[in-house]
Amino acid sequence: MPGGRMSQRREKAQILDAAAIARAITRIAHEIVERNNGVQDVVLVGLRSRGVDLAHRIAVKLEEIEGTKVPVGALDITLYRDDLGKAETQPVVRRTEIPFSIIDKKVVLVDDVLYTGRSCRAAMDALMDLGRPRLLQLAVLVDRGHRELPIRADYVGKNVPTSHQEKVQVLLTEEDGVDRVVIMEATGA
Repeated sequence: MPGGRMSQRREKAQILDAAAIARAITRIAHEIVERNNGVQDVVLVGLRSRGVDLAHRIAVKLEEIEGTKVPVGALDITLYRDDLGKAETQPVVRRTEIPFSIIDKKVVLVDDVLYTGRSCRAAMDALMDLGRPRLLQLAVLVDRGHRELPIRADYVGKNVPTSHQEKVQVLLTEEDGVDRVVIMEATGA
C-alpha cells in the first residue's frame, strides 16, 4: 500500500460451511422460481469468477425444480469498475461469455458477496451495453451491508453484519477446492 504497510489477514470466523452453502443455493433457486412464476425467460449471469460458479449451481437446482435448463452466462466487469484508475496493480480482464440474448429476458445477476454495491452497478452498466432485459434481479450468497449505492439484493443466501476492516472470503470447490465462507480480519504487518 502506498505510504503504508501491507496488513496480513487471518480467519476470524467461518460463517458458512459446504452444507450451508448448498442450502442457501437451494433456497435462492426456489425463491427465483416463486418470484418469476417459473423459469420462463429467466437467464442467469454470474460475475467473474465465483459468481459464475454460483450461477451454474443455481441453474442445476432450477433444472431439478422446474425440469427446464436455464441459460448461464459469465460477465467480466473489470473495465466498468469506477475504481479502475485507483488500482495499484494492472487489472486482469477476463472474457464475458453470454451465448444468448438478454433482450426482454428476466436476468438474474449472481455474485458471491454484496458489499458497497459498486460491482453490481458496474455489472448493470456492462449488461445494458449488451441489450435491454425485461427485468434485472440480483442474487448473492452473502450480503455484508455497508452499501455506498442504493442497491439491494433480491435473493440472499445469508446476511452477515461486518465491519469495514473485515473481509468476507467465499471459497468454492471450483476455484479453491473447498466450499466455505469465512470472515477475515486484518492483523498487523
